[in-house]
Amino acid sequence: MSCGRESPPPRRTKPCPIRVPGSLRDAYGRIYGRLETDRTNDLLDHMRARVREHGDEQDHADLATAEQELAERRACKGGRPKSEPPVG
Repeated sequence: MSCGRESPPPRRTKPCPIRVPGSLRDAYGRIYGRLETDRTNDLLDHMRARVREHGDEQDHADLATAEQELAERRACKGGRPKSEPPVG
């Protein structure tokens, strides 16, 4: 992966909408704000843990590929900026 501006790399991370009751989403958002972290990283950590715990050889290989991709993407972007706590 190149960090140059010639052409953007293909997008491999995909939006993954899930159905969640609004009140659960709101409560989760408030908690992540108090913890000064973000929901995306929390969910990624949960997914990684499940793959490590229950995954087979292919799942572990896919996880390693995903980790490399995330590292490359973040290196090009200078890392993920810290989220600002919600106001109020």
